[in-house]
Amino acid sequence: MSSKKSTVVIVGGGTGGVVVARYLSKTLDPQRHKLLLINKHPFRIILPASLRMLVSDRGKLEERVLVPYDKVFTNGNGTFIEGLVTKINAGDNSNSGSLALSDGRVIEYDVLVLATGSKWDGPTSFPNDAANVKTHIAARREEIAKANDILLVGGGAVGIELAGEIKDIWPRKSVTVLNRGAQLLNDTYSSKLRHDLRRQLVKRGVKVILDDYIEELPAESSGPVQIRTAHGKSLEPDLVLRTWGVQSNTAHLPSSFLTPSGTVKVLPSLQLPSHPNIFALGDLIEWDEQKTAAKAQMGHAPIVAKNVELYLKGVDVSKAGKIYKGSMEMILVSNGRKSGMGWMDVMGGIIFGPFLTSRIKSKDLMIEMARGASGN
Repeated sequence: MSSKKSTVVIVGGGTGGVVVARYLSKTLDPQRHKLLLINKHPFRIILPASLRMLVSDRGKLEERVLVPYDKVFTNGNGTFIEGLVTKINAGDNSNSGSLALSDGRVIEYDVLVLATGSKWDGPTSFPNDAANVKTHIAARREEIAKANDILLVGGGAVGIELAGEIKDIWPRKSVTVLNRGAQLLNDTYSSKLRHDLRRQLVKRGVKVILDDYIEELPAESSGPVQIRTAHGKSLEPDLVLRTWGVQSNTAHLPSSFLTPSGTVKVLPSLQLPSHPNIFALGDLIEWDEQKTAAKAQMGHAPIVAKNVELYLKGVDVSKAGKIYKGSMEMILVSNGRKSGMGWMDVMGGIIFGPFLTSRIKSKDLMIEMARGASGN
């Protein structure tokens, strides 16, 4: 590496990005390296806790779920930049490049870490403009409060958890979960878990329609809309919310970085194959595993952080760095504050019941743990 002061840029201040930033702020010499963290908002949104925040103002969760970046860097060794990255120039495949922000600024880097996560539909599709985030939260709370019959389209973890949060606040509202698959979640997870989650929802009065879908979602409406599913069921919700899967947030990346499915191609060192100075982690990467915040935080981020440190010391980390070998599959799905189910892929599969799941996740959605990763 050159003796000049090198710049490490982390794009994305979510679950994985803050872990990498915090680690490198402790290990990089500020006399030799400049560390930048770029995020479109001046705060991190703890997404696993955002559904409860969006349903009602109980507990004023926005005060804990929107986490500023003022404590991420140890001893002030790092700089936060609020900005939306619109384009990345990877340079000449060696060890330099630049990125452009939506306001016209251009930032050069020697090492780049991509950690921009996923793009969501529905309630968790927060606006890019930070000034509009709290307006978005208030609008979602208002529309849910006003609705009498709510249809959630998608029976993954988001649909299940949102149904539970709504029933916690308004147990008499009509809530329906519509899922294209024959069971909730996907077949990564045990059939018993998927069956038991459905049973929990039904017990709370949530209607669950499986193996069915809507050809075209209706436009936003201020009153009930007539919907007929592909298999002929007639529904009349006054609020329809999209709760299906997510897409990797990679629209700003060069096509050469991406697989046909839009994820980032990486080596086991979590480097891009043709750009050893660029690393990626979290929901962005092409890896045969379920996308979860836990994998980004505890699986990917420590490897990327250590490999960036080694790379800056001149180590060929594709050969002598830390290697990602995958993570154990597990999931915790809350169902309001007092229930839920979990599963861990060990010993043939271990199921966590409502009591343990509520103690681990549902009661407080692990907000304090997430804030701790940001130094708060």
